Amino acid sequence: MSPLFRIPLGLAVMVVGFLMVQKTETLLNWFGSVPFAEEKFGPGGSRFFYKLIGILVVFIGIFIATNIISNMLESVARVLTNT
Repeated sequence: MSPLFRIPLGLAVMVVGFLMVQKTETLLNWFGSVPFAEEKFGPGGSRFFYKLIGILVVFIGIFIATNIISNMLESVARVLTNT
């Protein structure tokens, strides 16, 4: 993927992840609580879960911007085709 496309895409994904962490209450109002998170993490588990997902999205954006994601996906594809 061209750096002219990859870097802005990675930055956009990072911004989305940051907003997920910053505006957790808005996500909770839009999508509601997550029963799994409330059960496993206790009260406030849904907020924590949304923040974890946001941090994961930020890391995926970093991987896209630095082109690490293509190497990771290539390795996964190689392992899946050899089995």
